[in-house]
Order: sequence, then structure tokens, then C-alpha cells
Amino acid sequence: MEVVEEVIAFGHSLTRSTHKTTFEITRDEHLTERGDCVIAVKANKSARDLSREFKEAAKKPNSEITIIVEVEGDVEIVKAFGSPYLMFTHPTEMVVRKSNYVCGRTIAIKATKAACDLSREIVRKLQNPEQKVKITLISRF
Repeated sequence: MEVVEEVIAFGHSLTRSTHKTTFEITRDEHLTERGDCVIAVKANKSARDLSREFKEAAKKPNSEITIIVEVEGDVEIVKAFGSPYLMFTHPTEMVVRKSNYVCGRTIAIKATKAACDLSREIVRKLQNPEQKVKITLISRF
């Protein structure tokens, strides 16, 4: 079975995308220079806002999650996994992690890419606050 979730967000002038183990999408409008994992702001959804169907699918043992980041014709694909321990409780953020660590912000673990691994062309585009980004989350089990 496959469940698809779409998230719309925007770039920010302080987007650096240099974090080595995670990347984050947030509903917040502001970003500081310390937010080196944040790739997009002003998202229309957070971990808590994802559909019940997506959450249930992602919590299945051995579920696979594909994250597709689309920015003005450029596409980045990240493969990751779900976990029965995912909580999906954070009201403003969602985080994809290379590690197994799970908290209320985590939406996928064991990811193939972190913020630092994303295309520098995509990151350059995400430094424009007007830039719209579409993040498609696909959970398969």
C-alpha cells in the first residue's frame, strides 16, 4: 500500500542546508543562522498535521518513505524508513534523520541524505524567500 502526502513551503534568505544528519521543514516564518538543517519555512503542514493514513503507514514495521523535494524544475529524492516509534506530535516542525533517533518532530529515519547532501542548486534557489517548494512524502509498506 502507498500513501502520499504533499507539503508546500517556501525558501528563506538564511537557508544554509549544511547539517550532516538531518533536514527540517517548518511552519515557522523565521530562521536564524543556527538553523543549518532547515531547508524550507512557512510550510502548510507539520508532523502533527500529516494525515492519519500517512502516519499509520509510516508506523508499519519496515515501511519505506520517499521524500521528493521539488524546486523550480529541480528534484531531489531522499529514501528513508518509517518506524513504529514515530509520534508525529510536533505542531510546527518535521525532521528527516539519517539516524534512528525518534522524537515528536521526526517523520522518517535512516535517510539517505541530510541537509548537507542536497543539491547546491536547490539550496541556492531555497535562499530566495519567494521560492515555493513542494515536498512529496510517500509511505510504502
